[in-house]
Amino acid sequence: MATALVIENAPTDDARRLGEWLTEAGLELWVVRPHAGDELPADLEGYAALVVLGGPQQAYPLPDGSPGAQWFPAVEGLLRKAVRHRVPTLAVCLGAQLLATAHAGLVERSPSGPEIGPGVVGRRDAAENDPLFRYVPLIPDVLQWHSDEITELPRAATLLAASTRYPHQAFRLGDRAWGLQFHIECDAAMIADWAADSTQLAELGYDPELVVAACVSVLADVEEAWQPFAARFAALALGELDDSTMRRGLPLLGH
Repeated sequence: MATALVIENAPTDDARRLGEWLTEAGLELWVVRPHAGDELPADLEGYAALVVLGGPQQAYPLPDGSPGAQWFPAVEGLLRKAVRHRVPTLAVCLGAQLLATAHAGLVERSPSGPEIGPGVVGRRDAAENDPLFRYVPLIPDVLQWHSDEITELPRAATLLAASTRYPHQAFRLGDRAWGLQFHIECDAAMIADWAADSTQLAELGYDPELVVAACVSVLADVEEAWQPFAARFAALALGELDDSTMRRGLPLLGH
């Protein structure tokens, strides 16, 4: 069985439903938790895919110049290797921001303010030639929970989805690495945990119970849009997806 390396950056954001979808599609998951002291591998040898999850940390340096978490440079190194060696990669929220910063993109505190709760994104024209996004609905439901955003994509990135206030919602690097600013992995319990311990909601004047109820109300729609996406990602990692429609000659980054 093919194995995906899953990097969990925080105990509050595990693979949850995304993990279930990937295992149902035939991938075995090897979860590494550097936040709990697990050591990250030096390379991706033996792994069929890489998944990098979210977390409350920031992808850009702290005021003293240190990384948002001590293991982030190693994660960025693995993301560069994944793109260069064409290892199927899926990076979610903070993971997507690290995928961007690893390839000279820019992540900052969002000038538009936090984005929290259910929402939709719009598929871009380039998604029509993407082996995963071409089958995603034109305006899929998503869940948002972030204060930072990717303000500049890496130069070689292909924008696949956008929204009015946050233009860089999904992108691809090379031909096998995808970044999603939004969340697809959450279940009701995860959202409730986030809301119960969120100073952001209080600062915004949001009622936590209403936010949780609004998120839970769209979980079925999120699954309808993104479970098949996750299954196609697994099929790509397993060598079962015909990606011959992809444009060739895309620049592959990494060192």
